[in-house]
Amino acid sequence: MIPAAVLTLFVGVGIGSAGAGEEKTSAEAKPQPTVTVTESAAAAKPAKDDAKPAPTVTVTKTVKPEAEEKPAENEEAPSGEVVFKAWGSGPAGVDINYGSDSDSRSGKGLPFEKTLKLDGDALYYHVSAQLMGSGDINCSVTVGGETKKGHAEGDYNICSAQVNSGLLGGWE
Repeated sequence: MIPAAVLTLFVGVGIGSAGAGEEKTSAEAKPQPTVTVTESAAAAKPAKDDAKPAPTVTVTKTVKPEAEEKPAENEEAPSGEVVFKAWGSGPAGVDINYGSDSDSRSGKGLPFEKTLKLDGDALYYHVSAQLMGSGDINCSVTVGGETKKGHAEGDYNICSAQVNSGLLGGWE
């Protein structure tokens, strides 16, 4: 029985190693690129006797309008100035407050944009716009290249944004 087991072992090793000698060269082993060609189906031309028009395909795209946005063309305030903005829709009106920690001002109406001279001693600049009923508004304050934005939607909600003076200078 032992000679039969040894013989079976050698036959198995021989069969296993027989397939190992058929390795491909590196040129043959590389995957070959495939090319896919897509052609548009040509519409069948009607015969002169058959004057029916060929069927056409119509694609309809529905776009949901977004809230009115103020163009972002001038996101950076001019050097030495602070820019306050509010925009959107407030049918019943909007009350706006803006300024710094030491200077408070008010305004009304949309779109709103005011510019103040930068006070180096100010700790922060802020803008807040309160809806006087329903609406959807955005607001922003920009100081030294730093812009902060806010958003409000719904009855009497308030949009607010604030830029703070940095501990080591600049604005954040």
